[in-house]
Amino acid sequence: MIELSAQPIDPARLLAAVASPSAGGVVLFLGTVRDHTGDKPVSAMEYQAHDSLARSELERVVAEALARWPGVRVAAQHRTGLLSLGEASVGVAASAAHRAEAFAAARHVIDTLKERVPIWKKEISPGGDAWVHGEERIPLE
Repeated sequence: MIELSAQPIDPARLLAAVASPSAGGVVLFLGTVRDHTGDKPVSAMEYQAHDSLARSELERVVAEALARWPGVRVAAQHRTGLLSLGEASVGVAASAAHRAEAFAAARHVIDTLKERVPIWKKEISPGGDAWVHGEERIPLE
C-alpha cells in the first residue's frame, strides 16, 4: 500500500497492509503536526505534492526497502491538504520475521521519503506562513 491522499491516515489500515503470519516484528511510525518548529509556533500545516512524481518516487523508496530487507512488507501513506495540530501527516508500517529488519525498513522509508519525495509543506503560523524545506523556512509575503 502506497498512497498520497487528503484522507486521514488510518493506522489500523497501514498495519493490516503489512500483516503476515511470518512477521514477528511489526513497526508503525506516524509523523504528526506539532505546535512548533524550533522556537516558531505553528498552528497548522499544509502539504502539497506533485501527485504522479511523488507517487513514483515513493514507490521507488519502498522498492529499495523491499530489495534491501528481503521478506519485509511495507506500507506508506502521506497526507496532502491542510492539517490541524495532532493530525498524522505521514504513516509508515513495516513487518518482518524479526524486529531489527522491520525497524530498519521503516526507518529507511521515512528518512528517504523526507529527502527525496516531492512533497512540500507550508507552516501556518501566527507570525506568518512559510514554506519549509529541510531546516530552511521561506516566508510568504
